[in-house]
Amino acid sequence: METLLGEFSTGLFIWQTILFLGLVILLRKFAWKPIISAVNEREEKIQNAIDGAKAAEAKMEQLTSQNEQILREAREERDIILKEARTAKDSIVGDAKTTAKKEASKILEDAKKSIENEKQKAITELKNQVAVLSIEISEKILGHELADKSKQQALMDTLVDDVNLN
Repeated sequence: METLLGEFSTGLFIWQTILFLGLVILLRKFAWKPIISAVNEREEKIQNAIDGAKAAEAKMEQLTSQNEQILREAREERDIILKEARTAKDSIVGDAKTTAKKEASKILEDAKKSIENEKQKAITELKNQVAVLSIEISEKILGHELADKSKQQALMDTLVDDVNLN
């Protein structure tokens, strides 16, 4: 270090100081201002990006909240629609059962009436056949006593009316 102090030149030191200050002035005028403005501009862009990201995040949270609300409402509406559909189904099935029972009862009643009518027809026909058979038997038995067939028929009708086969 002593050798450095021994070789120290004041003129060189002044020139170096002037050149250094000139270089600092030139750098300040032409380099630092653009560099600092670029850094400031970059910092501003980054801050804007961060603010935009925060705004986007807030908007996403709001949209997520809205979506959840919409989903809840949709589920509630779906449940209401399903409940109404079940009620309608039960009503339709009940109405169909009632209608089917009524129709079955009507068909059964019609069948009973038809059977009763057929029974009455069969009884009437049976009575007529019994009457005819009775006339034929009576005609053979009483053939010699009654000479006229109309007398025989009148006698048989009277006898059939007296005897009730019901």
